[in-house]
Amino acid sequence: MQRGPSGEDAPPEILPNVGGVPYRSAVEEMTLAPEAEAAEARGPALSPSRAADFMTCPLLYRFRVIDRLPEPPTTATARGTLVHAALERLFDRPARGRTPEAARELLAAEWDRLAAEEPDLAALFQNEAERADWLASATTILDAYFTLEDPRRLEPAARESYVETTLDSGLRLRGYIDRLDVAPGGEIRIVDYKTGRAPREAYEASALFQMKFYALVIWRLRGRVPTMLQLMYLAEGEVLRYQPDESDLRATERKITALWQAIERARDTGDWRPRPGRLCDWCNHKAFCPEFGGTPPPLPETALPETALPETALPETAPRSAEPALPASPSAPSAPSITPASPRALSRARSERGAWPTSPVCRGRGATRPRRPSRTRRAGATGRGCVG
Repeated sequence: MQRGPSGEDAPPEILPNVGGVPYRSAVEEMTLAPEAEAAEARGPALSPSRAADFMTCPLLYRFRVIDRLPEPPTTATARGTLVHAALERLFDRPARGRTPEAARELLAAEWDRLAAEEPDLAALFQNEAERADWLASATTILDAYFTLEDPRRLEPAARESYVETTLDSGLRLRGYIDRLDVAPGGEIRIVDYKTGRAPREAYEASALFQMKFYALVIWRLRGRVPTMLQLMYLAEGEVLRYQPDESDLRATERKITALWQAIERARDTGDWRPRPGRLCDWCNHKAFCPEFGGTPPPLPETALPETALPETALPETAPRSAEPALPASPSAPSAPSITPASPRALSRARSERGAWPTSPVCRGRGATRPRRPSRTRRAGATGRGCVG
């Protein structure tokens, strides 16, 4: 554990959620799940992380998707992977066994597994004391999860689930969802764990893009709009929630369609221009970027966009606020409309196994559109935004 200025134990460093790697990423082999491998030959595909890359910087997208430049794991990305793995395994246990003590045991076991599967992880630490401090910081983040929800009251419908759907244009949308909860009444909640820093209010829309992306996929697969999107920022003890509706997901589909058109134009013209900004300090590829005096490697002979590239082994980068222009609305799937539950019903904790408590959505003064996400924080935590 790191020491603070006065000698007391300091909390683990919370890095910006820009260079963070989602579970199944840099510390795992560059392989796809069997269902994803079977989809390789079916045309172009896009994941929320790679979409975020292009919105952040087209050249970053090129480096990761086309050039496939390697990005070694870091202690921060490995910690995120480890915490995700422990939380996934936690739900393998009977409900009464999902305790903080059990989670800590799983954390140690998952570290042994990951270190055996990925030798580069052991090289991250110069000695045993450094590794022990790092494991202690991961334990602190894992313990914080239990201040945000009680896993003994949850029975997820799916964990670390690969999902995929195809738009009318032929573009496949795909990715891995950390957790999918389905209440007895059929309401769907999509949950994503984050070990990085929670976004400021100005960047909430960018943070929620990934969740709306997944919500669109689930809507198409299940014919029902997810009732709740939930981002859990474990290190800061903060939960960001949003209730989407059909209009949200139609707008997300238009945005994705416009984004893919921009990616195809960049492919056809070879114009993968950099977009310098505050995230450049966390980029692994500054040495190749013209903005910093570098020269990109020659383009491969077949410079196709993300036709069948693994979502695993590629870090996730938070998008900037800049967004492409949106074309006219394309056709959207036919699905039943869902009226969100009342704030009172949403904020009331449910005791049935499989049901889940939520909180009301904060709304701007004098208007209900667009809806603003709600934030809740554990007792004693500090943060920004409204409290649900």
